[in-house]
Amino acid sequence: QVQPVESGGGLVQAGGSLRLSCAASGRTFTLLRVGWFRQAPGKEREFVAAIAWSYDSIIYADSVKGRFTISKDNAKNAVYLQMNSLKPEDTAVYYCATDYPPATHEYDYWGQGTQVTVSS
Repeated sequence: QVQPVESGGGLVQAGGSLRLSCAASGRTFTLLRVGWFRQAPGKEREFVAAIAWSYDSIIYADSVKGRFTISKDNAKNAVYLQMNSLKPEDTAVYYCATDYPPATHEYDYWGQGTQVTVSS
């Protein structure tokens, strides 16, 4: 089982917060990076944030900078996405993805997704 598993989605009012979790499994000692993506109804999947597994490197989409924080716990094989100041436009299914060697532009494994709904 190498597919990551997301949890923590739900319904929240605008301005509220949620924390998503991603549990990685398999050959995590070789993991390169973990990313969060989201897909809203009728829209393309978009990048949200990513974190390198073995060193400190983080990137965010402009739309979430200053509001979302990605972090990791290597000992627990987990990655988190703390989402603050949520907006209705953040409503989407959020996916966690893992990337293993060889390094490519693509992620290798995707979770099933967790729904985040932000009400106005």
